[in-house]
Amino acid sequence: MTDHDHDHDHDHDRELAPTVDEITDFEVLEIALRELCIEKGLFTAEEHRRFTEFAEQINSTPAAHLVARAWLDPEFKKLALTDALAASKAVGVDWLEPTGFGTPSDFTALKILEDTPTLHHVIVCALCSCYPRPIMGNSPEWYRTPNYRRRMVRWPRQVLAEFGLYLPSDIAIRVEDSNQKHRFMVLPLRPKGTEGWDEDELAQIVTRDCLIGVALPKPGVTTNVITDTRAAVHPATE
Repeated sequence: MTDHDHDHDHDHDRELAPTVDEITDFEVLEIALRELCIEKGLFTAEEHRRFTEFAEQINSTPAAHLVARAWLDPEFKKLALTDALAASKAVGVDWLEPTGFGTPSDFTALKILEDTPTLHHVIVCALCSCYPRPIMGNSPEWYRTPNYRRRMVRWPRQVLAEFGLYLPSDIAIRVEDSNQKHRFMVLPLRPKGTEGWDEDELAQIVTRDCLIGVALPKPGVTTNVITDTRAAVHPATE
């Protein structure tokens, strides 16, 4: 074996794995469909970029303000429960044109589910991942998993307990299943200890999980809370 051959084999042994995993069939389909739409003039590459950036920056803040305002204003609460789209618009979300540049939502039927002292709501999409994105942003990863979708419908009390939400047996749980055209969000009960708070203060404790129904709003627990963590059984050593 020559030195050249030896060096070649040595370099081959040192080859690194690709830094990007092979793309999935769904990703290939998305690329092909996007390029075809641009080619046919349905939208431009610039419009696609703007919509993608819009979709990535939306979050649950408008929904949190909707809940906080409903807690403070009985008339607004009535509006929220009877005309959720109008209530959404009052907190800055127009479901007919959420992007602000001529792109309507693909679904325009939102219902707000009011919790009571004896009834707790939780939302799920048993089929896929339907979610009120214009007002709550993109759904969390666990919401889209088959594990959550299947088990929440069958054993809601057990699954809620896994989220740390333990409800008394005298509180009924109603699981609302989103579908192709209907979206839901939860209006939780206002917690004790928030008397005298204004809308901004109240909105801070209405987290995304409260709006889904897997958590309850609590004073001191905000969207930015850092939860306690358990130490690793076998921590890494330096």
